[in-house]
Amino acid sequence: MLERDTSPVFTEEHRLFRDAVRRFIEREFLPRIAEFDEAGCVARNFWRKAGEAGLLCPGVPEAYGGPGLDFTFNAVLNEEITYAGMSDSITLQTDITSPYLVRYGSEELKQKWLPSMVSGEVISAIAMTEPGAGSDLQGVQTVARRDGDDFVITGNKTYITNGQNADIVLTVCKTNPAEGAKGTSIILVEADRPGFTRGKNLDKIGQWMSDTSELFYDEVRVPATNLIGEADRGFVYLVSDLPQERLSISITAQSAAQRAYDEAIAFTRDRKAFGRRVIDFQNTRFVLADMKAKLQVGWRHVDWMIAQHASGKLSAEEAAAGKLWHTETQWEICDAALQLHGGAGYMNEYPIARFWRDARVRRIYGGTSEIMKELVGRAL
Repeated sequence: MLERDTSPVFTEEHRLFRDAVRRFIEREFLPRIAEFDEAGCVARNFWRKAGEAGLLCPGVPEAYGGPGLDFTFNAVLNEEITYAGMSDSITLQTDITSPYLVRYGSEELKQKWLPSMVSGEVISAIAMTEPGAGSDLQGVQTVARRDGDDFVITGNKTYITNGQNADIVLTVCKTNPAEGAKGTSIILVEADRPGFTRGKNLDKIGQWMSDTSELFYDEVRVPATNLIGEADRGFVYLVSDLPQERLSISITAQSAAQRAYDEAIAFTRDRKAFGRRVIDFQNTRFVLADMKAKLQVGWRHVDWMIAQHASGKLSAEEAAAGKLWHTETQWEICDAALQLHGGAGYMNEYPIARFWRDARVRRIYGGTSEIMKELVGRAL
């Protein structure tokens, strides 16, 4: 169990919320992990139950059916569901897609979609990555052509989280291709629009329960009122919101690293070799001590990032540096924890196998570690 009550960014209200999240996880998630993994997605009835429990989109204002809380409550939710072993799906809706609608969506779009996102009746995705455009969003080739009162969208997206389940997709596209990044927009596309299709649920190394898809837009016609914010301002919106996305990834990386360490402690205390507990060997203690030191530093840094973001002060470079450090550290800790399990760590029946394989992608999505270094380096 995470020990976060001493964190300076959390209050008694957060503690009560955390208790509610934990009870929900124990009741509704832990018994269904194998089911979700096998299905390759989190069941829609789980989304609705999470909505009924008040655990989706804490930042959505009361006017649109949400509780109107700040990001500190998102942080609590992210910590707990990640520590429990959930892949990134709910965090996408809570931390990324709903904020775009809250901040930039028209009143019509907010009223139409946010209440259902809060209730879990509507699942969302954001489609940025393309076969030829990953971390470099300036390379997006999907085009939205204005035709009277509509946009007509053509292009392909790939590696889209919630791609199979999504009812709505915030689609990053070029509305003015001649202007490059300055001609980028974000347009909401309903999944039942003619011309919109999904590929198969992609077969991934890890994060099995997080549905990930290719999406195809073949002359998909949507009303111009589906535009998020202003035309040709999409790249500005994306850059402005990336600090929260990267903070979210940092939190999940830290929480998963903590769980890996806790699994290693429990295993090495119980496992014996040559007549001694594995934890009684000096090498084991040194490895665990190194992990604990990094976790201690990591939690203090996460607290600092959360506080900075809650006060509107977390810069893009700080968020990039945090994402870089926490995801790389998560990988180190998960790999070391698996090693301490010996052969058992390679067996999927042990939780450490999940946390190890799920860790790998966090150094890639949300911007690769190499891109994070580039962003930090540019600001020097």
